[in-house]
Amino acid sequence: MTGIGMHHYVRLEDAAIPFSALIQKVMNGEEVFITQNQKPIAKIVSVSGAPAKSRKLIKAGSAKGLIKIADDFDAPLEDFREYMQ
Repeated sequence: MTGIGMHHYVRLEDAAIPFSALIQKVMNGEEVFITQNQKPIAKIVSVSGAPAKSRKLIKAGSAKGLIKIADDFDAPLEDFREYMQ
């Protein structure tokens, strides 16, 4: 069972032995559910939420021209005028 968005269920008693295999499933984009008495009690997911293999490296300067800063960015706000006196 592989692929993005797939779910894999493992009984609690069976989870300790193949833990590295479960982590590999998570790295391939699956969510792994640990169950006890046929009820999910835990879920193992990727920290980033995306499969490790599909991550793109961020290139320096790739957002150039996408961010605009207003000329009055650091001007005092009217709402705080009374606090600045």
